[in-house]
Amino acid sequence: MNMSREKQIIILEREGLVSRPLESWSYQVHEFLRNIRNRGFSCVPKPIEIDVYNQIEKVSYIKGNVVNYPLTEKASSIEVLKSAAMMLRKYHDATIEYVKSKSYDNTLWKLPKRDPVEVMCHGDYAPYNIVLDDINVIGMIDFDTSHPGPRSWDLAYALYRWSPLNNPNNQDGFGTLTDQVSRARTFCDVYGYKREDRVALPDLIITRLEVLIDFMESEAKSGNITYAQNINEGHAKLYADDILYISNNKQFFIDSLTKKADSI
Repeated sequence: MNMSREKQIIILEREGLVSRPLESWSYQVHEFLRNIRNRGFSCVPKPIEIDVYNQIEKVSYIKGNVVNYPLTEKASSIEVLKSAAMMLRKYHDATIEYVKSKSYDNTLWKLPKRDPVEVMCHGDYAPYNIVLDDINVIGMIDFDTSHPGPRSWDLAYALYRWSPLNNPNNQDGFGTLTDQVSRARTFCDVYGYKREDRVALPDLIITRLEVLIDFMESEAKSGNITYAQNINEGHAKLYADDILYISNNKQFFIDSLTKKADSI
């Protein structure tokens, strides 16, 4: 399950627009996207309109290729992974002044603020939420889950999705354990994440997935049909199995992530 699949999105390509159902956090997301675009980061959708009468929001359509599972050979390539890591770093850096301004309301995001606030987390930075031009990531999409937080929180979920750190029974995954950790290390290297800080990443990824499971279960109990269906289809169990997989191999992950590539 990925959060970008939970609602119907209408792409009006001829008009260069994407129409989506209006949510309580849409107003703040629009303000945030407008802010970082004004600061020169144009790789995100441009806010166009919030239509209260029809209960929809409209943003610009980023022309390019989008992918989903199972990933194509190109989408799962090292070249795309490196480009994705570079894009995430540029995005995080572009949001620093926005979070410093504290002009936002911490209560109006879909996901809660997480301390320490360093950047705006995308919240779901995965292959299905980027736009490609051949092997280059040229855009980031679906900011419903954006929220203030530390770089590491966003990086943890990105590593889970891009490495990907999935157990062998997870059909979204690919590669051996060694392949997965090598990709995770490459992502960290390109992002510029310090080696001494990588020791905490496996535990942080586990915590991130636990929070996701809790969120899904809470939403399902409150009557969210989509999340209830996701759980019935076994998505929460897949995350739980991935947590066990990461936990069982944690020391290998730590050793591999913190060593230089030529020493592996």
